[in-house]
Amino acid sequence: MDQILLLILIFLLSAVLTLLFKFLFTRWGGNLYTKIREGTPRAVGLAPFLVLLLFFPPPGNYLIAIIGLMAFLDDVIGRKKIKSLPFELGQLSRGIGMLLVMIVGYLYFGPVSILIALMIQPLNIADMQPGTACSTIIIMSSIIAVLLYLTTGNPYSLALVVLAACLGYAPLDYRGKIMMGEVGNHSFAVALGIIYALWGITMSNSYNWDSAGVFLMVLILLIITSILIALLRWNNLRSFLEDELKIENPYFGDLLMDVLTGGGLGDLVRRLVLKKREIKIENSLGKQLGLRRLFYNPYAVSRLEKNS
Repeated sequence: MDQILLLILIFLLSAVLTLLFKFLFTRWGGNLYTKIREGTPRAVGLAPFLVLLLFFPPPGNYLIAIIGLMAFLDDVIGRKKIKSLPFELGQLSRGIGMLLVMIVGYLYFGPVSILIALMIQPLNIADMQPGTACSTIIIMSSIIAVLLYLTTGNPYSLALVVLAACLGYAPLDYRGKIMMGEVGNHSFAVALGIIYALWGITMSNSYNWDSAGVFLMVLILLIITSILIALLRWNNLRSFLEDELKIENPYFGDLLMDVLTGGGLGDLVRRLVLKKREIKIENSLGKQLGLRRLFYNPYAVSRLEKNS
């Protein structure tokens, strides 16, 4: 009964804080209020971030605190360039946050902390469409809750904390009235990564797996999460790839690769690695695997000349 009351409290607190931050960010404006959909407060994901911070035990709350604070800094600052450097201040903040999650998380979770941090990428892409990030979190946390119950016999787990926090936040997001912002999708991403790791560790204790087994299980869950997001965003991603990136007749591999490597951080990596080179994929198998999206370089000389 105490556990049920706790989950109800988490749900209600997330819902109340969501309404509060929606009201405050609408009034304050600035970078916390975007003109998208005739005006939408962003970074309202601060509500579930605070709830996760309160109800996740150490060391999970350490990692959530790190990424949440660095991501919220990005939300507040907005898209400000750093002179003579190829990235924005917000990208630097989030990049440092991801690196810190890997480093601090390594002390507690070992190599799987890398995957916990990398969960940020697909959840960030999911949050570009109303309700998609919420659907992903609800589905995956429910699956992990069931798996943990079947494995341990305990009906209550941290997966239910993630689920309750998301359910309290989700209604307005589904209606397109609010946006999670980086603070929300990054915090939920790390929380999902942590419960994936907990299930992997539980399985390793039951079947005497080593750390490589845990890493593999979390990697599989990361890929499943990315596939789910690609399916949920199917129509939007196809339109984006065809209309904006001019990738003709995109395969599912292109959609999945956009989830795994798209967005500002992915383009930054391409800029640093590919510089101004353009790699054309003509091979049929390469196209099906999504290599056209993987190697799409918005900073290629040919594209810069077309846009000039």
